Amino acid sequence: MSAQTNAMRTPLANAEEMPFNAAANKPTLAKTITRLLLYAAAITISLFFLVPIYLIAISAFSPQQAIFAYPKALIPQTLSADTMLFFWNARGVQSALVNSVLVGILALIFSLLVGAPAGYALARFLFRGRDSYKMLILTTRAFPIVILSIPLAVNYIQWNLYDTLWGVAFAHTAMALPTTILVTSSIFIGVSRELEEAAQTLGCNRAQAFIKVALPLALPGLAAAAIFTFVLSWNETFAATILTQRNRTLPALVLAQIADVGAPLPFRYAGGFFLIAPSLIYIFFMRKYLLGMWGQVVK
Repeated sequence: MSAQTNAMRTPLANAEEMPFNAAANKPTLAKTITRLLLYAAAITISLFFLVPIYLIAISAFSPQQAIFAYPKALIPQTLSADTMLFFWNARGVQSALVNSVLVGILALIFSLLVGAPAGYALARFLFRGRDSYKMLILTTRAFPIVILSIPLAVNYIQWNLYDTLWGVAFAHTAMALPTTILVTSSIFIGVSRELEEAAQTLGCNRAQAFIKVALPLALPGLAAAAIFTFVLSWNETFAATILTQRNRTLPALVLAQIADVGAPLPFRYAGGFFLIAPSLIYIFFMRKYLLGMWGQVVK
């Protein structure tokens, strides 16, 4: 009897378990579909940014005759440095490159000198309206510089800063300061206050505790802010264009050549690649360095 009863119960049990198994499989299928959609969206967004960079790169390293060819091959048959040399030997390019590097370094230094102490103050001192003040700092970054272009140029002329690298560096510093302050503030919040207090009990004053304890632990954040400032200065075009005439940075020079003279296609492709490549290389290598330092700080 027991064997017959078990035999009768087995199909019933299997029949009862089938809906539960199907219900258990449904979330798995939904998760798989969601994951595939996320992968497809990530690939689409990546291609949206990578395809133009790839097309500019192959055009920059193709012979000038191939640039005007139609249809264009996705994989170039021959590679040549003629287009890049044509851009490099163009009038004003080398001096504009030096100007871009100098302006980026100056803006980096100024933003850290002003932004790091401001970020430390926001992280260590409590005052009424601190969160609103942080939001106000961030909203200044969204203020359109087009509205300030004419007053800024007039003031620069009066202050003898027009058409100087110092003037462009000050403008780039003002653009980068909100992000620099917020990044350094978040990093200093992560640095334990007890470490500074312990240093002060061992004989350090407030400034020495900041320099010897908090500042070394905040180096990853400072490096991230420095990278952002340099990349912003390297790629910024509008302020450098309206605030200079002869001492132009490289983006301003390329824009002026395209708008005023009507630069040929080889100049445009090579100029675009020349502007993109340093930023990509710099971020690629510094990203690994920052991740390593960040892991040490978290530990």
